[in-house]
Amino acid sequence: MTLQEHEVLRQRRLHLAALERQSAFPAEETAKILAWGAPMGAVVEQHQQLDRCLSRLQQLMDAAETNGGTLPAGTVVLADSLSQSLGRFERHWHAPPSGIWLTAAWPDVLVPEFSRLLPFAAGLACCRTVRLHGLDARLKWVNDVLVNGRKIAGVLCSTIFRPNKDRWHCIGIGLNANNQDFPAELQASAASMAGELGYALDLRELTGQLLAELSWAIGLLHYDEALALREGQSCEDGRESLLLNAWRQLSDTIGRRVLYGFDVQKEPLFHAKAVALDPCGGLVLELEDGSSIVEYSGEILHV
Repeated sequence: MTLQEHEVLRQRRLHLAALERQSAFPAEETAKILAWGAPMGAVVEQHQQLDRCLSRLQQLMDAAETNGGTLPAGTVVLADSLSQSLGRFERHWHAPPSGIWLTAAWPDVLVPEFSRLLPFAAGLACCRTVRLHGLDARLKWVNDVLVNGRKIAGVLCSTIFRPNKDRWHCIGIGLNANNQDFPAELQASAASMAGELGYALDLRELTGQLLAELSWAIGLLHYDEALALREGQSCEDGRESLLLNAWRQLSDTIGRRVLYGFDVQKEPLFHAKAVALDPCGGLVLELEDGSSIVEYSGEILHV
């Protein structure tokens, strides 16, 4: 492990301690959350440049399986810049030097009700990281992070099925940290932390904070699952998720007029008002005729 990787983990441990002190949970329950999320970032591989972090992560999976093993849970691939990064629907993901670009691997061990909430957990972690620095970051459904209405971070989650029948959730995160030069088509819609704050941040410290927040959010998701299984209830019974409650508190979507579509940039479908987030993570939309529908996939634009 390099000196930089050690520093990332040191910052992560320091911030985890801060999270524990500030947590509203009793100490025993906090310890459970931290334990469930602890593997996140335990292995970190950093590169100056990659095509895509996901591609390198798959190479690491191949190598581990060739040797008869499996990739350690929570393995993270970081890159200073990406040359062929993609977001949803194969959209180009602008990832120049001075930002934070990573993909983390998490094994498919959650029941489907809770694995579907991993994008919410990742978005919440990004939002909390930005807010640590005094910026009023907010969440756009599902996991875009906005500051003053402009996107400062995004998440892309995908599921990978391996030849050995293992399944992994790969969590791709892009955070505009110190990068402030955006392509013309993004200048009106993108923001960076340095641009908003007026000064550059220590990327190692910021990466450590992000991994700590991601560890906490995923740990909270596992804790939530354990409570639900013990109670014998699900979101379909109306059970409220601790994770989604935390997400709601930082939402910039609830109460807004939105444009909805599966691929909303290419094929917008309808305008509506986002009135709530249901217990399973669906966006409750009030249509112009007064009726309501709930969407669990697709995307929105704030109007």
